[in-house]
Amino acid sequence: MSGPVRWLLRQEQGAEHLRSATWATVAGLTGFYVLRYGFEAPDMALYALFGALPLCLFAQVPGAAPERTRTFLAVLPAGWALVTAGTLLAAHSWSAACGMFVVGFTASFLGVGGPRLGGLATAFQLYYLLPCFPPYAPGTLGERLGGLTVGILLTALVDRLLWRTERPVPYRTLLADAVDAVAGYCAATGRLMAGPGDGTDRAAARRCEEEAGRALRATLLSRVAPAERPTSASLRDRACYDVRSAVRHVRAQLDRLVAGARGPDPDATRLLEHTAAALREAGRTLRSGSPGPRGDGLPTALGAFRAGRARRLAGISAVRLRQDSVVQAAAAGAVLAGEGARIAFGAPLDTRWRRPGGPFAYATLRAPGRWWRRLALHLTPRSVLLQNALRLAFALAGARLIVGALELPHGFWVLLTVLSLMRTSAADTRGALPPAFLGVAVAAAVATLMLVVVGDTPAFYIAVAPVVFLVGFAVGPVLGSAWTQAALTLVLVLLFVQILPPDRHLPAVRLMDVVIGGSLGAAASLLAWPRGAGGELRRSVMDFMVRGAEACGAVTFRLCHGLAHDRGTDPLRPARTAMQLAQAAHTQYRTERAGRDATSPPWETAMQPGHHTVSGGELLLTARRGGAGTPLPPEATALLAALAERVTADCLRAADVVRSAGSSGPDGPPGRYPAAESEVLRHAVEGVPEVDDAAVLLIADTEAWLTGVAHDAAWVVEVSRAGAGGGTT
Repeated sequence: MSGPVRWLLRQEQGAEHLRSATWATVAGLTGFYVLRYGFEAPDMALYALFGALPLCLFAQVPGAAPERTRTFLAVLPAGWALVTAGTLLAAHSWSAACGMFVVGFTASFLGVGGPRLGGLATAFQLYYLLPCFPPYAPGTLGERLGGLTVGILLTALVDRLLWRTERPVPYRTLLADAVDAVAGYCAATGRLMAGPGDGTDRAAARRCEEEAGRALRATLLSRVAPAERPTSASLRDRACYDVRSAVRHVRAQLDRLVAGARGPDPDATRLLEHTAAALREAGRTLRSGSPGPRGDGLPTALGAFRAGRARRLAGISAVRLRQDSVVQAAAAGAVLAGEGARIAFGAPLDTRWRRPGGPFAYATLRAPGRWWRRLALHLTPRSVLLQNALRLAFALAGARLIVGALELPHGFWVLLTVLSLMRTSAADTRGALPPAFLGVAVAAAVATLMLVVVGDTPAFYIAVAPVVFLVGFAVGPVLGSAWTQAALTLVLVLLFVQILPPDRHLPAVRLMDVVIGGSLGAAASLLAWPRGAGGELRRSVMDFMVRGAEACGAVTFRLCHGLAHDRGTDPLRPARTAMQLAQAAHTQYRTERAGRDATSPPWETAMQPGHHTVSGGELLLTARRGGAGTPLPPEATALLAALAERVTADCLRAADVVRSAGSSGPDGPPGRYPAAESEVLRHAVEGVPEVDDAAVLLIADTEAWLTGVAHDAAWVVEVSRAGAGGGTT
């Protein structure tokens, strides 16, 4: 056996499949055999089995062992409620179907609350699904609940006693790696700006830039194990997501500094050294899970740098004025990253951030408020998570009605097939059906032969079931869906012949149910959002790019006119909401196989201008709230408004290019906005009497942010057109 086991462990996720199969065999069959043959309670035995199997095979419960045990125990009351509802609503097909819709939708949509709830969705649906079929027997409710309790408790016990595969790399570790890589990039950029900027220093900075890029790409939600994605409304997940946004902003500023560094600049070098040190401290916080004491090194250095900028304004060049703004923006982003890392692990929010509209406003909310905001975000037809929940709920409810109308035997298997074969797109669902039908057909033939030859010999089925459980559920997922469905068919036949008299027609019923269930799932996928995330991703990214473009003007208006126009509204809110919906669509898109090809637009690149708009605009608004709120002079306001209009047009132009996959769009080279040619910066450095030092710095910071967004938009155009012309994206 050592050879096959070694082969299985070498396969992708082979160890995890072997672990799941071992759990299912021990937890599921132990309760089943004890209750079926020890207590002569077949109903309890069946519910003990189906209490354990969904948690063993389908649930993805993250966290350490104590956390998982608490999760399994928390499943108990939910399971009791679902089994009770299914038992009582089984009296009529229409009531069972209505209940199926509610349970199917709720269990699936609650996945927006994070991987812990999302990983249990299938288990919750199955706990309702099994009892909602005939026979209508409310008198057996006690036995059903008792069996379910045994199955869930056995699963929790097995989880603590049996071996587990190695956990995926925690997101906080991946994030810490990215923070450390950006810290190294920051230090290399500081060394570049400390000297004349020769080829050696620039090459070292470029190497660090590549390392930071790889580390940040590893933290994309679409590339992280589902159980580790920070998608819940908890403080830790929200803060970790903000840390990544802040660090990505720091990296964008460092890219600009390396591309156009003018040295030596000792003031910028010192601030970048403090920035790198603060990022390393944030990385240590993420790795250790302990916030430790709050350091004031970077905030103090940042304050000193701002004061020094005010003293150096006389005779400063436009190039140096923008460079100082970019350095300051990088340091400000590192401050936010450090605070976010501390919030993620229980540190109280610093008093300087305790104000309405601040970057960590969610840290002042109670858990119910955070959860409601998370759910409300996806209560829109444009959310792929809402689409998935509705699609599945309609498919399950429709299948339950059809099963009741046709009075199909073992109709439970029809809905089980819908759950196991239905995908988020019509193409993926169609692709899953042929191998599944083939696997079930072959297994049905083998099972029929077995029933004919073996007949009513319980000892054979008792002995063979554990072997089929272990081998089928361990090897089947590695070999493909045909093998998985074949194994599931054999398992179901082996179990039901131990509860009901052996029936040689049972495998044929299983095949018929799978064909019906698969066809219903395919029909539902075709009728409801057939393109899955592929169609929604284009709309959501386009919306994010447009909302980000519009935010450039709204934020600039707020910055120019001060607090007099701050009426409690958040000019970045539409862009931030569009960003979160686009991120969810992109994460799902990465899991879908059909419809993806090399000609797809570079979605991650396309979202960069919007990310820069949100992160940079938030930093500027935060600094503006903490400083003077007096409006800028009219001429400076007009120049910044004109620049914001140009940048908005650039972002919309980039959106048009992405929409057409780079094959069309406005002609002409993308704008780069050199500092020496900037009308806004020339106005700031000319020393106009009515523009004081604070206004000059605000003008320069706003100009640096807007031109940074324009730089990202130009990069989107270049990459999209290179991809359309056969280049790499």
